[in-house]
Amino acid sequence: METKELLRKVKALELKTRGFTKQVFSGEYHSAFKGKGMTFSEVKSYSFGDDVRNIDWKVTARFDEPYVKVFEEERELTVMLLLDLSGSTDFGSAVKSKKELLLELAATVAFSAIRNNDKVGAIFITDTVEKFIPAKKGRKHVLLLLRELIEFEPTSSKTNIQEGIKFFRNIQKKRCIAFMISDFFDDNDYWDALGIINKKHDFIALQLHDPMEQQLLDLGIVEMKDAESNSTKWINTSVANQFYKQQYENWENELHSGFKRRGIEFIKIATNEMYFQKLIHLFKKRK
Repeated sequence: METKELLRKVKALELKTRGFTKQVFSGEYHSAFKGKGMTFSEVKSYSFGDDVRNIDWKVTARFDEPYVKVFEEERELTVMLLLDLSGSTDFGSAVKSKKELLLELAATVAFSAIRNNDKVGAIFITDTVEKFIPAKKGRKHVLLLLRELIEFEPTSSKTNIQEGIKFFRNIQKKRCIAFMISDFFDDNDYWDALGIINKKHDFIALQLHDPMEQQLLDLGIVEMKDAESNSTKWINTSVANQFYKQQYENWENELHSGFKRRGIEFIKIATNEMYFQKLIHLFKKRK
């Protein structure tokens, strides 16, 4: 991609997602993700309604009138984006592909984080760790992250979520907020790995979904290609439709049950819906 075209795409993405974060997300995000604790800021004269437990008795004795300690939230949070960029995320039957939805979700979370002076980093995952961007603060860093994401070309089309999680566990020793954005199409068992990081970190799963994945169109006999293995197969869609629909429902029920059993917060976001409404609902619920 030419530099001029890349910069145009980054700017358009920034304008779209920063508008959401500025108008809606910043307050919700701040309330949803708490800092490490409270740190002392200053003392002030006691006012009606102040918590008497915060009275500074030494200062009160010195000035012969009540003073209270004022505390501020110590944020310094780190947000890590675990991004599934395998071949299945290229699919899209609606307005955008799952990868385009992933890009917008990543940008929205990143801009929400930096508006609250938090650090943001990212891990690009296929069946291996393709790229690691260490967490930093600031708009310039987020724009760099998005440029990398827009022009990124994976070396593999396959998926191994567990490999990405192992890498994340090794590089992120301190507790952080971790968003995994993925369709979670992976034949490998990743549940133990997800359970471990959910106990140590504040982990949220954002499931990418396209409406066409849930049910085949009746197109007769067509050749279909697996986006990850590149294998092809002829399918009679008129016959296979009901079976395919049931298989997908079974898989998704198992996925959501797995999240719930491990106490993992998750939301499912489709390529044809307004994702920011679901993020707002998630943030409000976390309050």
